[in-house]
Amino acid sequence: MQTRLLYAALLGGLLSWGSAQPAAAQAGARRGQTYWYTVQNGVIVLKTGATYKVLKDNVKLPNGSELEALSGYVVLPTGERTQLNQDDMVMPSGDIIRMKAASAAAAPVAAAVAASPTASPAPASEASGKATFTYVPVAPVNGKLKGVVELGASGFNSFIVRVDAQRNWKLEKAEFGNSLVLENMATEADIQQGLKAYISKMLDYGVNGRDIHFVVSSGAVTADITHRLIERLKALNYVVHVVTPEQEGALGLRAALPPTYADKAFVVDMGSANTKIAWLNQGKPVVANTYGSKFFQQNTPEATVAAEVAAKAAAVPAALRQTCFILGGIPFELAKPERQGKQAYTLLRAPEGYAQLDGAKTKAGLTIYRAIAEATGCQQFVFGWDANFTIGYLLQTP
Repeated sequence: MQTRLLYAALLGGLLSWGSAQPAAAQAGARRGQTYWYTVQNGVIVLKTGATYKVLKDNVKLPNGSELEALSGYVVLPTGERTQLNQDDMVMPSGDIIRMKAASAAAAPVAAAVAASPTASPAPASEASGKATFTYVPVAPVNGKLKGVVELGASGFNSFIVRVDAQRNWKLEKAEFGNSLVLENMATEADIQQGLKAYISKMLDYGVNGRDIHFVVSSGAVTADITHRLIERLKALNYVVHVVTPEQEGALGLRAALPPTYADKAFVVDMGSANTKIAWLNQGKPVVANTYGSKFFQQNTPEATVAAEVAAKAAAVPAALRQTCFILGGIPFELAKPERQGKQAYTLLRAPEGYAQLDGAKTKAGLTIYRAIAEATGCQQFVFGWDANFTIGYLLQTP
């Protein structure tokens, strides 16, 4: 009885802030404010900017889950019920972000009310204390194999994917930083022979020769060896596609943005030479190009970079700021210590969570990451382990 009175007192103290009806959240989104559900002082509240409102009614979420206002549980589409703890977050999409490991010190929402007899324990993945992103992409049906090679100044990255008629895709094989073609390249004949051997690996895997593509990123096109490789590939009757930063951004968007997030997320591709911020506007890609993570090599002041990146990121529509799918070398490094097993998506920590990292390039990348996070207010940066702009190029091929 005493615990129920305590809960009622907490609830009554917060009710003066107003009720958290879904319509209120939608109104906040129309005003350009990012919102999410979280747990504060033992109750579920709707947070919009710095404003909290107690959740009075259950909320049906887009992914099929239901947020129970008073019990402190989320009912998953499978029927399983999982409990929220202090500071846990539920995004408007329905994704749950665990802020700390479940423990006796983690003050669950329902700590002041009687436990439900049907409550289920938290999934094992939650016990790690790391936030998870549970989206599962649609697997291709009766797809065919396609291969793409990204040409760089120091080596190749290659990818083989299976793609179906609906452009659903699955990464079958990836090879990063392959420099075999660039070794012992004393003559043009050596280069051509190395390229033939490299291509034969894809053919042996089952990729049709007509479905092998070569792409040169905007950052590598100026290297002398790249032009030599392009000429040798042309001699082998292959077409090489050189892309601009804007095209890279649009292709990265195509590969990294899940269809169900088209109207509530944006994409960042942070490269060494440039960073692309991309989103959809009425189904068409919009790309803002800005500094890359090697800006420190040009002695560009950090404040200058942060200001420009923030200005570009501020153009992302408010309705798309709930989630950011982020690609690139620095995000890859940030995601590695957070990854659980072989998960396809990993949630990054907030920029301040990486303050202890060393290296000029990493620190430069954090400057860009921080500027984007602050300018958009996005609370969920998701690194996709399989997506990249070259796969986006494959998805637009016949």
